[in-house]
Amino acid sequence: MRVFIRLLILALSIGIFPHMSFGTENAKRTKKIGMAVEFTDHAACAYVAQDKGWFRQEGLMLSSYESYVTGMALAAALTRGDIQVAYICLVPAINAFANAGVRVKVVAGTHKYGYGLVVNADKVKTVKDLEKRDIRVGCVREGGVVDVLLNRIIQKYHLNPHKILPRVRRMNPPKQVLAISMGQLDAVFLPEQWATMAEASGFRMLLTARNVWPHMQGSVLVVKEELIKRAPEAVRRLVKVSQKATSWINRHPNEAAVILARQLSFSRAKILPLKVAQYAAKIRVTPEILVKSMVRLDYETDIREQEVQEVIDYMAELGYIKRWFPARRILDLNFLK
Repeated sequence: MRVFIRLLILALSIGIFPHMSFGTENAKRTKKIGMAVEFTDHAACAYVAQDKGWFRQEGLMLSSYESYVTGMALAAALTRGDIQVAYICLVPAINAFANAGVRVKVVAGTHKYGYGLVVNADKVKTVKDLEKRDIRVGCVREGGVVDVLLNRIIQKYHLNPHKILPRVRRMNPPKQVLAISMGQLDAVFLPEQWATMAEASGFRMLLTARNVWPHMQGSVLVVKEELIKRAPEAVRRLVKVSQKATSWINRHPNEAAVILARQLSFSRAKILPLKVAQYAAKIRVTPEILVKSMVRLDYETDIREQEVQEVIDYMAELGYIKRWFPARRILDLNFLK
């Protein structure tokens, strides 16, 4: 019997029975997880964690790691069964939950703010100029974050929506940057880093979300409810990695910008149409642009129910969700504790 026990201990120590190992990295590993992220510096903590191998160090094995050019496209990806985790803007996450019935929970924040209005300064001097008939305005389609911000700006500055909204040309962020550079648009509503990229091409940042919406919750970490039920420890480790990466970014912004420039360059060729990608290559996502862009976000994982509720309330007011609901239905902040 003693010989058997010794042999068993030896077998465990050298990994002959890996699924029975104790206190090893294997014991932490879970079933592979499909992850989706935004193609912006909004998802900085995800890009940094992936680059540094922190997901793997926590035993989080990714079956997929996909970038999407808009939050709305990412929200659509959440309907797929193979995507269980997303670093996504709060507004499309609410849309997926309220309108598409995707059972997700917000388990952490990633940043506040991160959106801006960039203009041709020769034609747009003040926000009131958006009402002029000859001013061509670009924005993502209705229901996107910067579209919500557009409506908020109209409300805050007492603009006439009937003079602006019918003239808005709906297109994704890289197409807006391309259009304003070609003289086809005069004002564009963009998420970061696209807003700073447009500014770097000679245009003016007229307003940012910080000017318009105090404490605006930008992006969040969402997970499918089924993952919480099946593997709560994996969710806890996801939040832990996000916190670690966010803290590192705030301590090392210049190094983080270098990592983001590299990671976003890898993703660009896969997700951008050829014509847009060729233009984007001319105004590359450089560390210098990203450092300037990242200053316009507050990277933090803490998230407040009241601030999420404010977004839900405004989306309901605009008619962008089918029905109002309390923020606690989409939040599960236990993993932040």
